[in-house]
Amino acid sequence: MNPDTNFTIRTFQGGYDKNLTYLITCSHSNAVILIDASIEFDLIKPFIKNNPIACLITHSHKDHIAYLESYLKQYPNLKILAHSESNHLYNPNNFIPLDDYQNFKVGELKFIAMHTPGHYYDSICYKLNPLLFTGDTMFVGRTGRVVSSRSDIELMYDSIYNKILQLPKNIHIYPGHNYGHIPSITLQENINCSPLLQAKNMDDFKNIMNEYEKNR
Repeated sequence: MNPDTNFTIRTFQGGYDKNLTYLITCSHSNAVILIDASIEFDLIKPFIKNNPIACLITHSHKDHIAYLESYLKQYPNLKILAHSESNHLYNPNNFIPLDDYQNFKVGELKFIAMHTPGHYYDSICYKLNPLLFTGDTMFVGRTGRVVSSRSDIELMYDSIYNKILQLPKNIHIYPGHNYGHIPSITLQENINCSPLLQAKNMDDFKNIMNEYEKNR
C-alpha cells in the first residue's frame, strides 16, 4: 500500500488487446472494487480476499465488459456502475447509473465519475485520488481513438482539454490498455510525451489526430 493512499491496487493484463482490469481493495473496510471486466475471472480470483462490491465500467465496448457475466455468476450481488446512458446494457438489479461529476463511495473510498465522451458515448473516467482510471479516453502517450460509430472527435477534444487536462498534473493515469512504454504515467509526463495532448486548439487537435491515424 502506498503510504499516501488508503487502498491497494493490483493490475491484470490480458483480454482482447492488452486490456487492463484493476483490482482495488480498501485498506479500512476491505471493500473490493474492480475497474472494467476485461480479464478472465480465473486470473483475478486468487487475489480476491472478499466478495467484490462493485465493478466500475469505463465504457461499454465489448472488450471492457467481456467477462462481466462470469463475474456476476460468481458474485450475483455485484453492483455494476456505469454511465446512465448505457442502462439498457445491464441488469437493473445490479446496475447503478452514474452522471457527470457524480461523487460516490465504495467502502471508505471516495470516487468521482467524470463523463468523458469522445472515444465512446458512455465513456467515464474514475477519479480516486491520486489516480485517474481513464479507460480508452487516454492512454500512456496519446488519447484514445475516435473511429467507432459513436465516437466524436469534438467531444474527445472537450473531454481531454476541458476536463482531464484541468486536473492536477501529478495525478496518475491508469488506462484501459497497456499501449505505452510504461503501464501508468502522471498527467504531466503524459502531456510532455504526447503531441495529442499539446494541441493549440480543436482544429490543431483534429490535424494531429488525422496524422496519427494515417501513420499508425
